[in-house]
Amino acid sequence: MERELALEIVRVTEAAALASAPWMGRGNKNEADGAATSAMRLMFDSVSICGTVVIGEGEMDEAPMLYIGERVGTLDGPEVDVAVDPLEGTEIVSKGLNNALSVLAIAPKGQLLHAPDMYMEKLAVGPQLRGKLSITDPPEVTIEKAAKALGKPVSDLTVMILDRDRHRELIGTLRSIGVRIKFLSDGDVVGAISPSFPETGIDLYMGSGGAPEGVLAAAALKCLEGELQGRLMPADEAELSRCIEMGIADPRKVLFMDDMVGTGDVIFAATGVTPGEFLGGVRYLSDQRAETHSIVMRAKTQTVRHVKATHFLPNKPYLQAVRAPKAQAESIG
Repeated sequence: MERELALEIVRVTEAAALASAPWMGRGNKNEADGAATSAMRLMFDSVSICGTVVIGEGEMDEAPMLYIGERVGTLDGPEVDVAVDPLEGTEIVSKGLNNALSVLAIAPKGQLLHAPDMYMEKLAVGPQLRGKLSITDPPEVTIEKAAKALGKPVSDLTVMILDRDRHRELIGTLRSIGVRIKFLSDGDVVGAISPSFPETGIDLYMGSGGAPEGVLAAAALKCLEGELQGRLMPADEAELSRCIEMGIADPRKVLFMDDMVGTGDVIFAATGVTPGEFLGGVRYLSDQRAETHSIVMRAKTQTVRHVKATHFLPNKPYLQAVRAPKAQAESIG
């Protein structure tokens, strides 16, 4: 893939973030998600790729755009798989909380796992723990191994986990061991990526979340030299059959990085919608301008770029075309 695509795709996540940010705290997650999706789809038309959405907003009959199988881009560039989450954390934006992102990953055609929409058990770590832990171990063994590898006592480890009832047993085990826990209200991709950024203070990410989000996180971790291991969690025969239909012969096997994002190049971009662990949110300035903070990474070069951009909103035609709160619509003319 051409290196210029890195800066092209960050423009796509910026567009989605700018479109959804006006909905922060307004209590309408569907409108926020719709605005992000519409803006992202419009911006894709300017990107020189022949892309196919493999992780998106759902099947063709479930989503009007960015559906699985949809072709995106100018269609005259390299053939790539596209994984998107226009607004990762719809509930976060609705409530005005932290860690909402617009997320996008691309890789050569056939490289990204077509992950079914179901839960995936996950274990994510940063570069220091890559290759040293196993999702098949009991949590107490995982924590013991991590503490030894990092050279610090168990009591100094911090595990991030989604605050969900399904994690009650895991949380109890972690507390009995004596590790510190940082809860996420939402934001599965943020959680899995956080151990690869030392400034977050997170050592491991554990628990279950969406399988599509697992592939997006694995794309980021490939660029960061981190690691994500996963196991799909089909809840019934229908979900089991769905896995097989999507080419996953053994739905309960451990999925490693190569299974999820392949062995070739990957480009990952994310733009903060609300402030979070490693990205700032959209910040409105004077004179109809807004600031965004993004990260864009490439696996081949291990380059990680932080991009701070100031946008003059009246010059963003896609904002005129998406749903927006009344106040925002007036402010951008």
